[in-house]
This record gives sequence, C-alpha cells and structure tokens, in this order.
Amino acid sequence: NPIGCAAALATLDIFESDNVIENNKVLSKAMADACHRFVDHPHVSDVRQHGMVLAIEMIKDKKNKIEYDWKERRGLRVYEYALSQGALLRPLSNVTYFMPPYIIDEEQINKLADIAWTGINLATK
Repeated sequence: NPIGCAAALATLDIFESDNVIENNKVLSKAMADACHRFVDHPHVSDVRQHGMVLAIEMIKDKKNKIEYDWKERRGLRVYEYALSQGALLRPLSNVTYFMPPYIIDEEQINKLADIAWTGINLATK
C-alpha cells in the first residue's frame, strides 16, 4: 500500500530528525521515577518497565502473596477512575499499564502517576 509506506517513511524521518529514541530514554527515566513509590504500596506486587511501557500489578495480600481474583477486574476500576480524570491507563486483569504517546512530557507523566496512585487506592479498598 503506497499510502501506508509513505506514512511509515514519514514516521521514520520524524524519529530521526526529532531524536525520538534519545528523548524517550529521558521520559522513560521520568516515568520510572514517578512510579517508584508504587513499589512500597501495600497492594502492589510488581512494578515493571520496558522503555515507555510500565506495568503496575495489584495484589490482595502482598506479604502472603495472595492475588485478587481476576474476575474482580481491579484493573478496570483503575481504568475507569483514570478516564474520569481525563487519562487513559490500560487495564489487563489486575495490572494497570502506562503506554503513553511519545509526545508526553514529564509533567503529564507525573499526573498519570498521581491518577494511577489514587485509582489503585480506590480499586484496592
């Protein structure tokens, strides 16, 4: 498809001219810093990140490693709260994912982390 190929080539040009990969390294670090507090949350079992994707996994009892039943859809509760705050966080069972666009800035990353913190607190009550 010539239109698809033209769009792909234009995207590659933007990646090269705007130094997207190097900028994402800075943003990825900012996301890790903004979400570091989740490591000590009593209902978070794992925080993992690869580049600009970060996942926060909720757990019922951290000490005894008792998971929430997937049917409770705790991630969906975080997602719904985030939507009510104008943010989009991806739910998958008891995991909430950050998958921001590459145009996000550090202030917006901090806002997402704050929204996720409140959403997780509400979802794990």
